[in-house]
Amino acid sequence: MKLLVATNNAGKIRELNELLEDLPVELFGLNNFENISDVEETGATFAENAGLKANSYALETGFWALSDDSGLEVEALGGAPGVFSARYAGEQADDAQRITKLLDELAATGDQSRRARFVCVMAVADENGEIKFLAEGICDGKIALKPRGGNGFGYDPIFIPDGFEQTFGELSSTVKREISHRARAIKEIMRFLRSFTALELDQ
Repeated sequence: MKLLVATNNAGKIRELNELLEDLPVELFGLNNFENISDVEETGATFAENAGLKANSYALETGFWALSDDSGLEVEALGGAPGVFSARYAGEQADDAQRITKLLDELAATGDQSRRARFVCVMAVADENGEIKFLAEGICDGKIALKPRGGNGFGYDPIFIPDGFEQTFGELSSTVKREISHRARAIKEIMRFLRSFTALELDQ
């Protein structure tokens, strides 16, 4: 089974390959294709965006496709930044600018609990673009008063997962691979691929 992973990140491909090394699955990324289209994330939810990308890339390449969409939801901000997490402070803003905007807006609410969660939804589409599986991973926590730690990216330096005192920016990659929203979604995808490939081999 050939599976296109909707990323140009070789590290992500390598990590997934290690997780699936005992299965008859060959993974490759977007960089294996020339002039492949960018998919505009116009969905109102993480699931819609993940599905859009899986559907579009499957139809364009003729291969099964795996895609994801993820972001941060802050309770006191009505779930913002949500699907706009990457462009919360504008298309050209960097991580520091997005974090500053979020901390300022959260402070303005006067909220003391600072509850938040990271969400990741992954979608698998067959070669005809039909969504065969959706997996959702959620990591609950709260927002720190200021950024701490340099391990990670995005909002990691201000997110403290439940059960820990450190932010994602301070926690080791090993810990995050166990508890993060993305790790939890990947585990569901792994279960699906294992059961699917086992079924295919039995036929």
